[in-house]
Amino acid sequence: MRLFLQQHPTAGESARYLQLTLQPDLFGGWELLRESGQIGGRGQLRREQYLAQPEATAAFEKLRDAHLKRGFQVMFVHGADAPR
Repeated sequence: MRLFLQQHPTAGESARYLQLTLQPDLFGGWELLRESGQIGGRGQLRREQYLAQPEATAAFEKLRDAHLKRGFQVMFVHGADAPR
């Protein structure tokens, strides 16, 4: 599952983005990748490991909801329905 969010730029700044990716790893667990930064600038990648899919999905949804509240908008969704 992959989700790309973007926040409109404020005066004097570039637009910000967040890409969340939830995928199974090679050992039966789940990996949540969070890439964020300014568009056209340097990004930061964070990786979190989870043993079970339900807890990984809950973490994915929590991050998604927090960023939607901060003014980010969904630009691209792959492998799941659009956020509610």
